[in-house]
Amino acid sequence: MIKSMTGFGRCEVSEAERKITVEMKSVNHRYLDVNIKMPKKLNYFEAAIRSELKKYIQRGKVDIFISYEDLTESDVCIKYNKEIAAEYMEYLRQMAEDFQLENDIQVSKLSRYPEVLTMEERTVDEEEIWKVLGKAVQGAAEGFVETRIKEGENLREDLLSKLGGMLQHVDYITERSPQLIEGYKTKLRERVHELLEDAQIDENRLMMEITLFADKVCVDEELVRLRSHIEATKKALEDGGSIGRKLDFIAQEMNREANTILSKANDLETSNRAIELKTEIEKVREQIQNIE
Repeated sequence: MIKSMTGFGRCEVSEAERKITVEMKSVNHRYLDVNIKMPKKLNYFEAAIRSELKKYIQRGKVDIFISYEDLTESDVCIKYNKEIAAEYMEYLRQMAEDFQLENDIQVSKLSRYPEVLTMEERTVDEEEIWKVLGKAVQGAAEGFVETRIKEGENLREDLLSKLGGMLQHVDYITERSPQLIEGYKTKLRERVHELLEDAQIDENRLMMEITLFADKVCVDEELVRLRSHIEATKKALEDGGSIGRKLDFIAQEMNREANTILSKANDLETSNRAIELKTEIEKVREQIQNIE
């Protein structure tokens, strides 16, 4: 099977008073480019998320959006700093003695002093969070791959159809090439006969001219290579896997052969077929850009 580089996946997991939602989507890209947007408290897991995604994705520009909800009543707690409170009390006692003042400190007043009572986030259990986050990432990635495979199958069928059309053009040019040489031979003989009238035609010179023409317009090698590239593309599509880069290279080679055929074309029909062939190759290249 082959995969498209366009995909979408979403998964929501709620466990142990936590809810995590992961959404991911992708478009074409030459390499794997992953962009993750998530709450700061989940930044610790970025490396693990990227490692997990590599099991499912080889190429494409992937955007991932992660939301996190803590369903507990509060994710912060109050901390009492006894040592700091004791220092305040000692200094206040000294001040009362030094200035003969009444030490009227009360708990309510002491609690307002800086750092005596502080608000802190509760300790995060990273292992428990990863159980939820990892499951959400995996679920989104699996759905994401399913959409890529479905789209990849559509791409495969479309490409095979286009390759079949290309083969028809190749077959036509293959059959027409010998006819061009025979036609040129007949026209050349008639032209020489008109010019020389009853004079003897030099067959050797005539055959030399025909041979030069045949060498100039011969596209046998290009047609053989082009047919081979088409068959190689069909086989790669049947074998599946991450074949996007390979097919892109083959398509470039097919376009090169088609350009040579067009440059050697000596009649309108062959030129038209070569142009149609180039058009189909360009369509194939565009589709190949979507394959992982």
